[in-house]
Amino acid sequence: MPLLTSRHCRALTAMKPTHRTQLLPGQQERLSKLGVQPDQAPAPTPATARTAEGPSKAQQAFQRGLAALTQWVEREGAHRQVPRGHAEAIAVDGQDEPVAVKLGVWISNTKTRRHKLTAEQLAALRELGMQWA
Repeated sequence: MPLLTSRHCRALTAMKPTHRTQLLPGQQERLSKLGVQPDQAPAPTPATARTAEGPSKAQQAFQRGLAALTQWVEREGAHRQVPRGHAEAIAVDGQDEPVAVKLGVWISNTKTRRHKLTAEQLAALRELGMQWA
């Protein structure tokens, strides 16, 4: 059996716990005998901790897009499709100038990633005429 170099030892020591579980039991046992222990995975942060700090960046981006879509629907109607290159200027709390939301791109990306949206987000989109939500 070849000797381990310092490079191999560093790589094994830095191995993520999820990667170590992919090793065969014999391989895991040999690593333990060598004194190589996996790093402890950090405890997952509960979703309630994030809401106590305020909405995440993704939630803020969704709210901006939803506000832009609401503004578009009020002005143009739900029947009119938003062009991909369209940007909608919306007022954001705490900002003096309106913020431009690339609404066409936001709709395209949101539609592509709709499986990641919450039921409330999908319902809000359906209310604004997004039939794919």
